[in-house]
Amino acid sequence: MAFWVYILKCSDGSFYTGHTDNLENRVAEHQAAVHRGYTYSRRPVTFMWSETFPSREEALAAELQIKPWNRKKKQALINGDWSLVSSSGKKSFQP
Repeated sequence: MAFWVYILKCSDGSFYTGHTDNLENRVAEHQAAVHRGYTYSRRPVTFMWSETFPSREEALAAELQIKPWNRKKKQALINGDWSLVSSSGKKSFQP
């Protein structure tokens, strides 16, 4: 089974980072406000980026690494700008 880490852009311009084992369903849940949480009052959301992982543990570790990043670094990840991702802080996500 595959797991994904994903980034959504919220209607207020902020980014939300999460992980799931069903990417399509989870993004739909965010859009439909199925769960009360960060994206609930920030809809609509726009899917921006995802990466697959072989285990939930690896996906969760990547999510926890990416989540505290600033906007500039998350945007660099979305854009695939690996030089900016690796140069803008101690922790750098490695796909």
